[in-house]
Amino acid sequence: MTERNNISGQILDVVQGRIYPGTIVIEDQKIIASRETMEAPPEFIIPGLVDSHVHIESSLLVPSQFARLAVLQGVTAALSDPHEIANVLGIGGVRYMIADGLTVPFKFHFGAPSCVPATGFETSGSTLGPAELEELFQEGTAHFLGEMMDFPGVLNRDPAVMAKIEIARRFGRPIDGHAPGLTGDELTRYIAAGITTDHECLTRTEAVEKIAKGMKVMLREGSAARLSADMISLIGDYPEQLMFCSDDIHPDDLLRGYINEICRKAIGLGYDPVSVLRCATLNPVRHYGLDCGLLQVGDDADLVVLDGLESFQIRKTYIRGRLVADDGRSLIESVHTRLINNFIPSRKLPSDFSVPKRGDMINVIEVNEGTLFTGRSIIPAPSINGCVVARLEHGLLKIAVVNRYHPAPPAVAFVKNFGLTHGAIASSVAHDSHNIIAVGTNDKDLASAVNLIMEN
Repeated sequence: MTERNNISGQILDVVQGRIYPGTIVIEDQKIIASRETMEAPPEFIIPGLVDSHVHIESSLLVPSQFARLAVLQGVTAALSDPHEIANVLGIGGVRYMIADGLTVPFKFHFGAPSCVPATGFETSGSTLGPAELEELFQEGTAHFLGEMMDFPGVLNRDPAVMAKIEIARRFGRPIDGHAPGLTGDELTRYIAAGITTDHECLTRTEAVEKIAKGMKVMLREGSAARLSADMISLIGDYPEQLMFCSDDIHPDDLLRGYINEICRKAIGLGYDPVSVLRCATLNPVRHYGLDCGLLQVGDDADLVVLDGLESFQIRKTYIRGRLVADDGRSLIESVHTRLINNFIPSRKLPSDFSVPKRGDMINVIEVNEGTLFTGRSIIPAPSINGCVVARLEHGLLKIAVVNRYHPAPPAVAFVKNFGLTHGAIASSVAHDSHNIIAVGTNDKDLASAVNLIMEN
């Protein structure tokens, strides 16, 4: 039996660049007609929003559960780089994410992680070389090459790095970048390798240079990195070269808002709604060749109904003509997901976190609120009984990384501006190798926090 559905409202057509009253006719998951009318309800109809770069693992949810929250915010598709789980579980982790994502009616487009391990300075749980990436592209499950964080490897033409890039180019897949602060001739060489995007611009000037040299720049609003008005202003000048992304978003933030929050913020600042929505829909769809609808006849019926553009309040979300979110209620059913892990407990003692004094000065990591980038300072080493200690009155705390993959002594350093005033905090979510990272005011509490992670 053929199923037909008519949805009327103010249609925001990102392809034609116009807003008009009309009715969209949906049949068998597709848009079969889009009719302009004299009058229509005041609600706006827009294409489903796209997150152009996200690590779903940061939400602490498997893809099927992530989808249930994303559709509440009008997001119907995501380009996910699963390099977090790949650093823990290798190609098996990537396949786990892909398989779980297929259990729900959400348009996940997974990439092949390019940097596993992400760095040689930390122990990861696995390695993905060119052979593993070739497998993912041959299987047709990799839609792009994940962010190439090893920009020194690109600039120095490291054979393994260049082999991964060549595989993606051979399969005709886009290559994501990651090059904060890279400018000038080095940026030119980085782009010449075939890298097409960047979500790590530190300044508007840097973003403009990358756009001028042919890159697509992603404006990022996630849990750790906030989008400044200076970066949003790019929409006014370069709407065809921008995309929106979250990169890393925590579950509580995902409940409050997602790509829709970037749209609301930009429209509220006075930027053209069509330009804003192109950044959130048309641009990523075309850049990555996604199977996502744009309200055109013949497209998949991926669309969102809004109360209004300024409020950007999501009323309904459809994917392939199926209603998946309705007035704050997700209609995607929860599915059973098997759990996987790679974790070898190794209980720690308070003495494992002591730092013998070896000089008069110590290096300190300085946290900067609202950005992923840290600073560095060198200060006199506060010590007791021959060991360097935290100093709460100066905001100086200990920070430790504890290997989750095999027993090893913790790596211990010092950090400022973290804001902790007592006790300790620890997590096994720590980009990109996901060893345990802990910050604390004293060695006893550091050991307790780490051991609780071990036990659980």
